[in-house]
Amino acid sequence: MTVVRALMDQLPGYDLVYFGDTARMPYGTKSSDTVIECALENTQFLLGLGAKLVVMACNTVSSVATDAVSAKFDVPLFEVISPAVAMAVKASRNQQIGVIGTRATIGSGIYEKKIKELNSSANVYSIPCPLLVSLVEEGWRKKPETAMIVKKYLHPLKVRQIDTLILGCTHYPLLKETIHRKIGKRVTIIDSSIGVASRVKAFLDNHSDLDAELGKNGKSRIFVSDVTEQFQRTAQMTLKQRVSLERVRQ
Repeated sequence: MTVVRALMDQLPGYDLVYFGDTARMPYGTKSSDTVIECALENTQFLLGLGAKLVVMACNTVSSVATDAVSAKFDVPLFEVISPAVAMAVKASRNQQIGVIGTRATIGSGIYEKKIKELNSSANVYSIPCPLLVSLVEEGWRKKPETAMIVKKYLHPLKVRQIDTLILGCTHYPLLKETIHRKIGKRVTIIDSSIGVASRVKAFLDNHSDLDAELGKNGKSRIFVSDVTEQFQRTAQMTLKQRVSLERVRQ
């Protein structure tokens, strides 16, 4: 939903179709094989609805399933990791970069690999934060317990004196205020949702033929594999508008 919000902000008026696999999430605790299987099914569903361009709005999927999805489907595909990495390397003053994400994302080592490809002298410190997705999903964004957990997770990164922090999960921007407060205001926060939206916009600016094929009626359809009250609230809070969820079974 944070990526949808960023796309709406940077590409106002474009038609969007979203699928949230709410019945099987969180993906961060799943095996790579399961994540890849889900990613292929979900992409097929979106293409079946007429999607001309696909954004994998999940760090876990981006970290383990990008190659599998791009190999199977001939469609412009955008993942959320590369844009965030480019933003972080550019923003970092001392190339002391922290990354927080799910266990699957951090375990993949994809952020370290991509950062080193851009700047081999950068120091990268990665911390898995497995509880944060559940806290966001439960609506505990403002709870003092959440602030305590965030502080605990970020402590090793504060000790390393990082100057840039990548939010390596698209749930984490919903905790951006708390994260920034606990890591320190001098640390630059990198929001991958903003990065990927900017990359999609730049791509369309340079591919007018594809851009001409896209609907621009300001219509959005939000599909989920399970309708829950909490996701409804989170979606409406993130998009700042009323949201109608359409359930599909994967």
